[in-house]
Amino acid sequence: NWVLAHECGHGAFSRNKALQTAVGYTIHSLLLVPYFSWQRSHAVHHQFTNHLELGETHVPERGEGGEGSLKARQFLVDTLGLEAGLNSWAALQGFLHLVIGWPAYLMIGATGGPARGMTNHLIPDPLTPVDENFPNKELFPGKWKEKVLQSDIGIAATIAMLGTWGACNGFDQVMALYGGPYLVINAWLVLYTWLQHTDVDVPHFTDSEHNFVRGALHTIDRPYDKLDPWGVIDFLHHKIGSTHVAHHFDSSIPHYKAQIATDAIKDNFPDLYLYDETPIWDAFWRVCKGCTAVVQKGDRWVWDNGGLEGGFEDR
Repeated sequence: NWVLAHECGHGAFSRNKALQTAVGYTIHSLLLVPYFSWQRSHAVHHQFTNHLELGETHVPERGEGGEGSLKARQFLVDTLGLEAGLNSWAALQGFLHLVIGWPAYLMIGATGGPARGMTNHLIPDPLTPVDENFPNKELFPGKWKEKVLQSDIGIAATIAMLGTWGACNGFDQVMALYGGPYLVINAWLVLYTWLQHTDVDVPHFTDSEHNFVRGALHTIDRPYDKLDPWGVIDFLHHKIGSTHVAHHFDSSIPHYKAQIATDAIKDNFPDLYLYDETPIWDAFWRVCKGCTAVVQKGDRWVWDNGGLEGGFEDR
């Protein structure tokens, strides 16, 4: 259902725009995702993929001086040793991203572009000022402010429905039948998006070095078709993890055409197409350990892992 709403948000579900909006709005509202707010922020994510200031979701922390998260990771390594320290850091990273990450992004713009200020997908205006160097880059400008409020109606209706369900049948039932699956869906969503745009050797760019094509070419396809012997998981998710590079070149391509587009990219740009054959869970653990903060090297910003590479699996 989440993937169907995602297709609606990109205009890839139906030529009937009213039907497309109705389906996307309904599904996302039932999943406590403000549809129009997400539609806007997700379009921004596509426009500024791997942009260090204006990117939207999974924008890394700058690690100058070894402070912040780099210091915290180093403390664990110094205290517990390289292997145990990195694994402890990875466990913390995994929990923060998979369990807290999605609600934190919707509520305070966690991992969103710092230039836009702190954002909330239920509130039209930013919670903190927009960076003065990017005065026209507010997340919800113009007509989108009204659309944010329209999205809130769907969220309010779903919360009311859940409250009524709980009052009638008990909130333990709501948590078992809605809350549990909700957490799983959120974790799976973050796992997909994190790995689509993050790995220890994938850089980010500042405004002067970023462009749309460069962002799309730093998207990563992965072997989700090998998560199970029959490729059922990849099929049920419309191959969003194994054809994501093509999706970032043209997000209006429907999922049933994405493999054709992916094959065309591989055939025509074999040296630029990013595909990592590492099994998904191994790649996830490597990202949890090694993708903490970035430092500048030349025209790009790369993950700072000086001296810790021995704790990662070989690419």
